[in-house]
Amino acid sequence: MQPLEAGEPGTIGAYRLLGRLGAGGMGRVYLGRSAGGRTVAVKVVHPHYALDEEFRARFRREVEAARRVGGAWTAPVLDADPDAPVPWVATGYVAGPALSQAVAAHGPLPEHSVRTLGAGLAEALAAVHHLGLVHRDVKPSNVLLTVDGPRLIDFGIARATDGTASLTSTGVSIGSPGYMSPEQILGKGVTGAADVFSLGAVLAYAATGAPPFPGDSSASLLYKVVHEQPELDAVPDGLRELVAACLSKDPAGRPSPRAVAEQLAPDGAAALVAVGWLPGPLVEEVSRTAVRLLDLEPGVESVQDSGPIPFTSPAVAGSFGPPDPSFAAAHAVAPTEPPGRLSLSVSADTQPEGRRGRKVSCTVVLAVAGALAVASVGGTLLYNGLRDQGTSQNDATGSRPTPTATTPGSTSASTPTPSATSTPAPGPGSVPAAYAGNWQGPVTVTVLDKPLPAGTLTVALKQGRTGEEIGTASQVDALGTSVCVDVLVLKKTTAGELIADGTARNKPGDADKCTSGTHVVRLKLTGDKLTYTSSNPEGGNPYGTLTRQDG
Repeated sequence: MQPLEAGEPGTIGAYRLLGRLGAGGMGRVYLGRSAGGRTVAVKVVHPHYALDEEFRARFRREVEAARRVGGAWTAPVLDADPDAPVPWVATGYVAGPALSQAVAAHGPLPEHSVRTLGAGLAEALAAVHHLGLVHRDVKPSNVLLTVDGPRLIDFGIARATDGTASLTSTGVSIGSPGYMSPEQILGKGVTGAADVFSLGAVLAYAATGAPPFPGDSSASLLYKVVHEQPELDAVPDGLRELVAACLSKDPAGRPSPRAVAEQLAPDGAAALVAVGWLPGPLVEEVSRTAVRLLDLEPGVESVQDSGPIPFTSPAVAGSFGPPDPSFAAAHAVAPTEPPGRLSLSVSADTQPEGRRGRKVSCTVVLAVAGALAVASVGGTLLYNGLRDQGTSQNDATGSRPTPTATTPGSTSASTPTPSATSTPAPGPGSVPAAYAGNWQGPVTVTVLDKPLPAGTLTVALKQGRTGEEIGTASQVDALGTSVCVDVLVLKKTTAGELIADGTARNKPGDADKCTSGTHVVRLKLTGDKLTYTSSNPEGGNPYGTLTRQDG
């Protein structure tokens, strides 16, 4: 946990903030305490999301849905204000590490612990599905471990960021490569069976310390989930058959959450928790964290990052929310009356309650078409399922350009006046002035032979000669959480296009999210548009049509 910085609020709603747990593309998460002494995690969305009318509507709907989710194995939604100048939601803080952290630090869990983990999560999913909802992002980082049992988290808020462009859009499903079901990846109807597949992958990870679909890139992970069988040899004999059933490619072949829970814990997960379920080192870690919380005061940096998900990973964005309509119709029950909420707004370093900012229609980029975010200049996958909708992908991204090479021109390389409508032939080995400037537009990648939107690409070009650096290509993924950068060195010019070597130059923190090495980039000016294509198979061979941003 980090101390609060200058300019950050000291309170949000009725909660006094003790520190910042994490931050990312969606917003920030703070550790807070109520007047009654309860410790909470307060998630505050970024202000630019607050400007979007449709985001607010979806946020409001999903918070109300999340209020209905309760039980022993989830972190409850305690309070929220979707109408605040900056919307926020408060959930119960869980003083325990994520499963991903625990396995990384202490290794695989013993079989008894995995059984308890699976039974608790299965019971939680059964309750969620009974409400006609699907979590959609069950993964190790969304499972927290406490002495009192596991907790499934990340309900409600993440769903608000997908499909912002349309409340009625369907099939937008952000998930995590390696833990998504095949039907999510392929864009087929998502039902509760998708959560069961993810549960099976989580149990395999907990039991072995490795995911059942190993791979060195997100693209390979997605391919393996769809086409290959999971690697389960290291799963204990007593669990392997059940885990394999959960990981069936056919949703109809998977057991229900209730069946999983009954097989793992006939007397219920609580009975297994009661006799002690975590190994000693983890019990000590959880206990130390809980004790430190009691004396924590604002500005004291003494609690590890745990509790509900801190928006730190692009793959973290869960998609709790409506499933395929047929699933909801078959499973939904009459909604319970949600508990009343305090209509409280940010109360420190923000505008007072009476000065709500104007609501501006500003659709968030990440929601457009919602899909696989492969950092195309070189990158990771934040995968949304491909849907069989009536609108062509090319309606949003444009068709893929086909570069054509022509004979080099012989026009002088003197600097002409920049023009957005003409493409003068370059001199040998030089960049025409018309190319110079900043260009931006949507970028598309190809995965499993499908074109998928992958965020926003910005190309900054300057004049130069063969062998010289002529600019950069930077891609922000669909969630706005990672940036991958290529440095462009001019390799060749023709009368119709520039050919450059793009070499990855990424920040250390983005090294695992972006592809590396050098690949060929082609740039072609057509009228007032710049087409970009990259021969980067690992990154999905990205392409896009860009528009000048500097006049």
